[in-house]
Amino acid sequence: MDIESLKQSSVKEIQEAKTLDELEAVRIKYLGRKGLLTNFLKEIGKLTEDERRTQGRLANLAKNEFNSLFEQKKTELEQVKELSQASSQIDLTLPGRKPWLGHKHPITQVLQEIVEIFVGMGFEEKLGPEIETEWYNYTALNFPEDHPARDQIACFYLDNKYLLRSHTSPVQIRVMEKQKPPVRIIAPGRVFRPDAFDASHAPVFHQVEGLYVDENVSLAELKGTLETFCKKMFGENVNVRFTPSYFPFTEPSADIAISCVICDGAGCKTCKNTGWIEILGSGMVHPAVLENVGYDSEKYSGFAFGMGVERVAMVKYRIDDIRLFFENDIRFINQF
Repeated sequence: MDIESLKQSSVKEIQEAKTLDELEAVRIKYLGRKGLLTNFLKEIGKLTEDERRTQGRLANLAKNEFNSLFEQKKTELEQVKELSQASSQIDLTLPGRKPWLGHKHPITQVLQEIVEIFVGMGFEEKLGPEIETEWYNYTALNFPEDHPARDQIACFYLDNKYLLRSHTSPVQIRVMEKQKPPVRIIAPGRVFRPDAFDASHAPVFHQVEGLYVDENVSLAELKGTLETFCKKMFGENVNVRFTPSYFPFTEPSADIAISCVICDGAGCKTCKNTGWIEILGSGMVHPAVLENVGYDSEKYSGFAFGMGVERVAMVKYRIDDIRLFFENDIRFINQF
């Protein structure tokens, strides 16, 4: 049998092998100690020099092709064997496994609930950029030039012109610059402050701020709006308290607290034995802010408010450490 016939027959038998044992038998037949290709290589030494050169080159090519095809076929048969063994270990009588589904983060859930409550009261959701200028983040909101909130250590400056917003109030300015009253919006989003990362502070967190501007908007409307929100978010039985406060962009200003949801106002560790938990800040829009966006402060008035979403979530779900929201522990996330 010549080398070309050996090559063709060996290739055919490799391709037809169905098991590893059959494939090994083919290898022994052709490349074993007494194999056909092995014997052919031994007989080359009996040929003339020209014949040895020609037949030797053809024999080596056939041997290399045989080895290459053999290894390829061996890999295929090994994979088939592994799949067969794996399928044989499957117990078809076992009940099916429910696939794992994604889960909304508690911050996402609370943020959506806040938005839905205010949208239900006629507010429109508005978004804005997270990188802002000092005008939108401070100046237009009536922050004086020497206000400590404008210090380099109080916010994240990117350069002399831009910074990461420290609240979502700039969205209010951007909307009022483009829209004449009435304006009734809420602005949810991420904000950034260089705070220490501890049980109650984080350098990045979420806020929802609201704004309503029109003719003859009163403090009574502010009070009614926020009382409605607090009862929808924390339950109809909570009491709501307004206390005087100060913010550069509102006058008068008020902090809003709810009766402690842990002790029902009796006093506990969570509320520091006061019976109250502060939940958001608010006030009537300062006339200077209205003038900065081109509104006539003699004709229009309005109210604004803001809250931290993490703060609301911690109170609602009785969570004592803000860092839990950022650790991505599935055992924590799946509780909500």
